[in-house]
Amino acid sequence: MKLYNLRVVPWLDSQLIYHALPRLGREGLLLLSPDSPYVCIGYHQDLAQEVDVAYCQAYSIPLFRREVGGGAVYLDSDQLFYQLVIRNDNPLLPSGKEAFYRKFLEPVAETYCAIGIPAKYRPVNDVITEEGRKISGTGVAEIESHLVLVGNLIMDFNYDMMARILKVPDEKYRDKVYKTMQENLTTIERELGRVPPRRELESLLVADFEKVLGPLEEAPLDQEVYDLAKRLATQFQSEEWLNKKGKRREGWETKIATGVEVRQKVHKAPGGLIRATAVVREGVIDSISISGDFFFYPKEELETLEATLEGTPIGEAEKAIADFYREKRIESPGVTPSDLAKALL
Repeated sequence: MKLYNLRVVPWLDSQLIYHALPRLGREGLLLLSPDSPYVCIGYHQDLAQEVDVAYCQAYSIPLFRREVGGGAVYLDSDQLFYQLVIRNDNPLLPSGKEAFYRKFLEPVAETYCAIGIPAKYRPVNDVITEEGRKISGTGVAEIESHLVLVGNLIMDFNYDMMARILKVPDEKYRDKVYKTMQENLTTIERELGRVPPRRELESLLVADFEKVLGPLEEAPLDQEVYDLAKRLATQFQSEEWLNKKGKRREGWETKIATGVEVRQKVHKAPGGLIRATAVVREGVIDSISISGDFFFYPKEELETLEATLEGTPIGEAEKAIADFYREKRIESPGVTPSDLAKALL
């Protein structure tokens, strides 16, 4: 299999090349970084719902919709991309998506280990540190009878910008996203206090991928690929493609890592509007804030309810709220425990 180590490329090429290779029937492992920042959204997302488009336009941050699923991400030169394009009928492919992720993400974890960051693969598609923090973003798509795995070694990360480019309901929610990212997403710089030379990272990553792919033959990318990428740019940069309507959502939900989400849901009860903003970890409420224009007596017990719900499985929230109402003799005219639970679910 060919190795295309492109080092630093124009930001648009960092997405278009892996879209071009399968359309030409080519396999290969790409290593590269974009020369400037941009925002990339998943295939099924609705741009206007996920990204603060006006902010990106004001600060000249380009936007791109990929043919790979997943969420909106802020990408820049502090990330080393690995992009594997492999035929569906290649005998190296294991059966099933999870086996595919495991086989081709374990080399990434081994590279992190080699530079002194104990890391491991966690199903379905995460590479995490010993402490459980995500340290590689990944995704898979099927394009023209090929499977495409995209991911990155995160040398450093602009948490502020990632939180800023997202479309959010309010600044309190944005702050919650920022803090949750800080807690659950890490980088080489944060873990080691330094970043090894890029050539060292490339060399280690190639050696670890060769353990599962066999020998990789380094080669330049030929003009046919660049020509197709240029033609694809017309489609992928069109307003129609960028603004293709994705799944509409109720409320807000931001995935930080596998099993970690920031949510905000709104429910209109007879007694008023209820808004619940929560961090949910592995289906359990990690933290929660409840607000709205309803009445709750005694009023100071609402904060006690929030503290009580921390550590509660999301599916057991309604029972926990009902138990709290009975124990504290809560009165909330027109708002029942079921209404509060609906703002969480």
